[in-house]
Amino acid sequence: MPALRLSRISSLRAFGHPGYLPVWTGSLVSNIGTWMETVALGVYVTEVTGKAEWTGGVAALSYLPGLVLSPLGGALADRFDRRTYVAVATLGQMLLATMLTVLAFTHHLSVPLVAVTAFLNGCFNMLSGPAFSALLAELVPPEDLHSALSLSSAQFNLGRVIGPLLATLVLAVGGIAWALLINTLSFVAVLAALSRLRTAKDSRAFELKGLWKALWADIARGVEVARQDAGIRLMLSSTLVVAVLVAPFIGLVPVFAIRVFGQGASAASLLVTSQGAGAVVAAVGVGMLIDAFGRKRVQEGVMLALGPIAALYWLSPTLVTAAGGIFFLGASYMICLTGIHTICQSRAPRELRARMSSLYGMVLNAGYALGVWMQGALADRVGVRFITVSAAVFFLALMLSLRLLRPRSFDAIEA
Repeated sequence: MPALRLSRISSLRAFGHPGYLPVWTGSLVSNIGTWMETVALGVYVTEVTGKAEWTGGVAALSYLPGLVLSPLGGALADRFDRRTYVAVATLGQMLLATMLTVLAFTHHLSVPLVAVTAFLNGCFNMLSGPAFSALLAELVPPEDLHSALSLSSAQFNLGRVIGPLLATLVLAVGGIAWALLINTLSFVAVLAALSRLRTAKDSRAFELKGLWKALWADIARGVEVARQDAGIRLMLSSTLVVAVLVAPFIGLVPVFAIRVFGQGASAASLLVTSQGAGAVVAAVGVGMLIDAFGRKRVQEGVMLALGPIAALYWLSPTLVTAAGGIFFLGASYMICLTGIHTICQSRAPRELRARMSSLYGMVLNAGYALGVWMQGALADRVGVRFITVSAAVFFLALMLSLRLLRPRSFDAIEA
């Protein structure tokens, strides 16, 4: 059987477990639609406002709710049936996508409305993200958790490859409204996959009385476990630095394509697609790297390489070299964050996995929101290349300092 043959490759083993492939496929379809919407709205905001600060600000609004809602989402996900919980959040996102589609077809779409919708969509993402990660962890045994999370990142980035290509075609033929409509319909794939999924029910009785007090106690317990575990503590600190200094390359793709290279939606789509392709290749190959060198050495190595790779991307003299640069940046970024997420989840007890995933999501999304807005605002004042290259160099300086001053710090992730 194909699933059995794939399962012999360490990076693809999760495909060999029942239930994982349908959820993976449904999520891929939805993410293709999401990336069509992301490219379409990013180009729309950049062309209407002409400001990198607006482009970065709207992107930041999708992640800003993570500061508060991600820990809450993790606590809720550890109390409700995760399959139902993710399905409800998906319906909420589908309603928001429907609203954007109607606004576009009726010619009432505007940048402020896009910003509000981005914020609300971010709320649903932050509340449901920890539950989805914990749901994936339930579908595979512990030894295949890294495979499950790597493949989840791969489908997200495969959507990043296909979605922008389709967005370019649809924007050229039908305009933004049709790209938004396709995204709305894509959520049906996730709902269909979840409807066929069967997972173990949580045996704990759920009580509404004292819910908020219990939720905050759950959040506090997750924070305390993360604080006491040296490996998780190091990974969450690393996530914050990556999110603020490196991750904004994602949200600033339209700015780079339009303001630096003087091109439009097709150039932005090329860069987003190249990043996704790099991440997909990395997702397939990272298991072999870990088998050969060990998780600690791979994680430490990629974090040292991430800054120089980001700087070379931002210094690209042409669009073609930028596409090559973001391919390698997307690959190293995927390996870095998937490794961090896997370490955080694998070091946490099963009943705390959603909460640990929520802490990771909170740090990543809040840091990204700050970083993409800050770098966008500074780019309007001192130039896109200067601020982004400076951030990449600063990240490298921090990683080298950690390596030189605390050479055994990464030992904690395997202790």
